[in-house]
Amino acid sequence: MKHKGVICGILAAVCYGTNPFGALPLYEEGVNTSSVLFYRFTMAVVILGVMLLVQRKSFSINSKELKVLLLLGVLFSASCITYYESFQVIDAGIASTILFVYPIIVALLMSLFFKERLKVSTMLAILFALGGISLLYKPAGGAPLNTMGVVLVVLSALCYAVYIVIVNQSSIRMSSLKLTFYVLLVCMLSMLPYSLTSPELHLQLPPSLRAWFFACWLGLVPTVLSLVFMTIAVHEVGATPTAIMGALEPLTAVAIGVIVFGEQLTFMLGVGIVLILSAVLIVVLGKNFHMRTIRHTLSAIVRKTWRWKS
Repeated sequence: MKHKGVICGILAAVCYGTNPFGALPLYEEGVNTSSVLFYRFTMAVVILGVMLLVQRKSFSINSKELKVLLLLGVLFSASCITYYESFQVIDAGIASTILFVYPIIVALLMSLFFKERLKVSTMLAILFALGGISLLYKPAGGAPLNTMGVVLVVLSALCYAVYIVIVNQSSIRMSSLKLTFYVLLVCMLSMLPYSLTSPELHLQLPPSLRAWFFACWLGLVPTVLSLVFMTIAVHEVGATPTAIMGALEPLTAVAIGVIVFGEQLTFMLGVGIVLILSAVLIVVLGKNFHMRTIRHTLSAIVRKTWRWKS
């Protein structure tokens, strides 16, 4: 397993996991979904554009690259729109949990269309990750989930999975910064017609300095940094391992809740964290992972869980 790809995959997941941290405060200040996404993408395009200018990189692309970049932009904007809209009807933590079906979709797409063999370690990592994430969030008071919210998150996961597969399989060769710049430029432009057809029907300016800060946060951390790191990781280690490392996304949200907002670290959260970290460890070990390692990992989980409970 290439260390650069692993590090970038982990950083991409952690950065993307900060989405609710930026979006929810903007919702609290009355900023609508189309405006939140428009400013997220606009900030990101400005940041990347300045970086490309400073590095004196060429902005030129050919017609073949344009077609792929347009498709990637549409897929990513659709994923973001459906994900952010789901925050309006279901808890952000539940949305983050459901979103993690995308590694399964990535693995299935790679297996069905590109003949990638599903290894035992890959399936085990996915099961560990799903099990761990299922322990991170529960609906308050056992309340039923909003059906439309679930559908929106599943659509978001599907679009994001296809995005990752195309990045992995595309024959275009350009820097991660340049690819991300054009993808987000398409996303930014797509928000204009969306804002006119959505129920909100208009774009709003961030109403305060606090709102501008979170708009900038969304543009930099879960957008620029996450997508650049993810593109590098996909090219270095492949689509499926990168997707599995995305289990760190909801774990990041939990960590923010505990560290920043003083939420309680419960026994179930502890077990979920151990399972997710085990899934990422399996991916990191790659070809060096054997059944012996599986037994040791399961044994470690049991011991840690018993100590926690005691």
